[in-house]
Amino acid sequence: MLNNRKGFTLIELIMVIVLLGILAVVAIPKYYDLQNDAKLAAEKGVLGAVRSGILTYFAKNRVYPATLDGYANGACSATIKCFDTVLDQNGVQQDWTKVSANSYSGPSTPTTTYVYNNVNGSFT
Repeated sequence: MLNNRKGFTLIELIMVIVLLGILAVVAIPKYYDLQNDAKLAAEKGVLGAVRSGILTYFAKNRVYPATLDGYANGACSATIKCFDTVLDQNGVQQDWTKVSANSYSGPSTPTTTYVYNNVNGSFT
């Protein structure tokens, strides 16, 4: 009778391991999806802040800014501070890339390019 209980415990242990494996297989893809969702949400937050900064600049100066920053093209970093003309606290220093004088790409996948129009202040 004691041997039967040990065998039953081993079966229970194997079932728990199998169930944990199934949960891991289901949870890992959802985790990767959350990473991209977080990048997209952060991108939309920066996009909203930049648009708000453009309008604040216009309210103060009665003209839209000529550019959103004065830096060269490249990945935003401590030396290339994207959007520092319209955002306080030194602009954005990571995840974004300045593609051209008025074009930027965000961190989400697939990458979206946003273009600033200094005539009407749009950033789309």
